[in-house]
Amino acid sequence: MTTPTKNRASPKSRRMPQPVLSLLLLVAWVLAANRISVGVVVLGALLAALIPWITARYWPEAPAHVRWRPLLRLVGVLLTDIVVANVRVARQILGPTHRLRPGFFEVPLQTQEPFTIAALASVVSLTPGSMTAAVSQDQRHLLIHALHIEDVAHEIAHIKRRYERPLQEIFE
Repeated sequence: MTTPTKNRASPKSRRMPQPVLSLLLLVAWVLAANRISVGVVVLGALLAALIPWITARYWPEAPAHVRWRPLLRLVGVLLTDIVVANVRVARQILGPTHRLRPGFFEVPLQTQEPFTIAALASVVSLTPGSMTAAVSQDQRHLLIHALHIEDVAHEIAHIKRRYERPLQEIFE
């Protein structure tokens, strides 16, 4: 467990607000260019520095501490769910599409922490066949679009049990 962070950013963190994101952006840029040259790396480094710096004000404040064991469990659950959902979506799309029942539903949130809500919205969007469309103005509901909905109550319970509770355990 780490110590709580202060709200004010240090001068160093203002210059490089998201160093891991910057590194990932640089790697993604070089991979997308499919070659390594001075120009590609310089432009990638410039974008990797500017994008997090420009968007820093929109990022929720990071949690003061993270519980690593539940995080590792959630990563395992999420990876499993992504594989299973990929197979399910492939079967649904390759099968008779008239059987699909796409639609929207709202998931009431137990958490009120902005970082946890953002993480939950991202996790839901990572699993094929579902996507977070919006967070309510009062941050008490997620609007989810699913490719196929049989039972809304089951879908809500699944999201809360598999993702929201573990995220609360990790970050709150």
